[in-house]
Amino acid sequence: MPPGIIIPELAYPDVGTAADWLCKTFGFKKRLQIGSHRFQLTLGVASIVVIELSGEPTTHDLAGQLPTHKLMVHVADVDQHYEHVKQSGGNILSQPETYPFGERQYTVEDIGGHRWTFSQTVADIDPKTWGGITFE
Repeated sequence: MPPGIIIPELAYPDVGTAADWLCKTFGFKKRLQIGSHRFQLTLGVASIVVIELSGEPTTHDLAGQLPTHKLMVHVADVDQHYEHVKQSGGNILSQPETYPFGERQYTVEDIGGHRWTFSQTVADIDPKTWGGITFE
C-alpha cells in the first residue's frame, strides 16, 4: 500500500501520461506501476493512485458521467469494518477479497454515489511477483 490512511484514486483516460504530468508538474514520485491501468504516486508522506477512466456510472450519477475519483482507506481490520458497514445499510459493491498483492479489500458506494475501497494489508508481497513495476 502507498503511504497514507486516506488515498485518493484519480481517474484519467491515459494513466501513463497523467502520472508523468503529475510527477513533472506537481513533484510527485512514481512508487509503483500496476499493469497499464494504475500508478501509485507519492508526495512526501502522502500518496495518490492514478487509475484508468473506465467502468459504469454510479447509480446516483444523474449526469451519466463515469466516476473520476474514488477513495481508498487503509483500515486495521477490513472484515470487521465490512460487517459494520453492511449492518449500517451501506451499498456494498464488492465483498472482502484477498488479492495477490497482499491487500484484503472491499468497495462500498456512499449515499452520494462515491466509491470507497477499504483495504487491510495482510501480506508483504514483492510487487515483481504479481507483475508490478517499482520505481526508486
